[in-house]
Amino acid sequence: MQKDIDIIIYGATGFTGQLCVKYFQSLNTEVKWAMAGRNHEKLQQVAQDHSVAVEILIADSDDEVALDILTSRAKVILSTTGPFHRYGSKLVASCVKNSAHYVDITGENFWVKSLIAKHHEEASAKGIRIIPSCGYDSIPSDLGTFYSAKKINKPIKRIESFHSFQGGASGGTLETMFAMGDLDLGDDLLDPYLLNPEGSYTQEQKDQSADRVGIAKKNEINAWSGPFIMAAANTRVVRRTEALLALRQESYGSNFTYQEYAFHKNWFSAFKSLMVTGISVLVLMSPLKRAVKPFLPKPGEGPSEAVQENGWFDCKYIAETEDGEKSVFHMHGKGDPGYKVTSKLVSECALCLIEDADSLPGGSEYGGVLTSAAGLGSSLVSRLSKAGIYFEGPL
Repeated sequence: MQKDIDIIIYGATGFTGQLCVKYFQSLNTEVKWAMAGRNHEKLQQVAQDHSVAVEILIADSDDEVALDILTSRAKVILSTTGPFHRYGSKLVASCVKNSAHYVDITGENFWVKSLIAKHHEEASAKGIRIIPSCGYDSIPSDLGTFYSAKKINKPIKRIESFHSFQGGASGGTLETMFAMGDLDLGDDLLDPYLLNPEGSYTQEQKDQSADRVGIAKKNEINAWSGPFIMAAANTRVVRRTEALLALRQESYGSNFTYQEYAFHKNWFSAFKSLMVTGISVLVLMSPLKRAVKPFLPKPGEGPSEAVQENGWFDCKYIAETEDGEKSVFHMHGKGDPGYKVTSKLVSECALCLIEDADSLPGGSEYGGVLTSAAGLGSSLVSRLSKAGIYFEGPL
């Protein structure tokens, strides 16, 4: 079948999916895009609400025939349909089968691990880029680290990132977190190199990459560090990036380590965050989650437009080279990070695969289950810089 659509937004009736539709509609682009999901009436309503005149396609996440029609026609699939371990596996398999690139907004590393095992080799052979985690999880961590390393342009020993943000919660993200709490993930939750190829790290690197972090003063950025609730997802992505870059002889450094934290202006704020994070993890991993779930947003719900507009995210990076020099870098943007920013990030990733195809890292034949930095790299930095996501430094 002829590939006659550049990008299909799959899950366009969901909260984030609708924000992607709104973002695409706001652009002056010649890219041909379409919407897809399982409910025709809801998709028509989304098209009407956002005044878009694009093709609507129907495909349930379990309908392999319908998914094959989508992926046979599309050059890129942009998926916002989570939890991805429930609704994404057959779609990714169809993308690899029918040579469609793929981006999504998952933070489910255990699911990404399964994609690597099932599809990396074939996608690599076909030059198909399967790029999960293209939202707030995990682009600021991944691309900010990539930008810092490229700016320094000499071997790096360690990068630490520090995150702060303001925004709201979506029912879809909360549903994903509750669903993960019900799974028996075993050692996968604790493995800091879960997504890395075998033999791509040393025991020394592993020892310096534990998830358990305390409170510490960071003089380079005049702040205190504390645990960041999404670090367990983001750090694995950054470490996979370094391993993929090393395979292209573009390693950050021969013994590179990465760690991330929440950014706090004072010790007391960091301490409060440590307590809240600990309680949140306990709730998610215990029967208590059933008691609190009814009081939280449901799937399809999300923050108000005012919360979306007034939100922001800010990430700072301390990069230490192998010769001991330290530099500080900065990535930031306006908008609720989980939804307004996430929809922009994943949309620009999809557009990057179409509009910047000739300048993507690794060349036109490069593929596999990748990361935003390894699969899109400097082309994505350039796109986001023009779209209100700012990269700065060294400061």
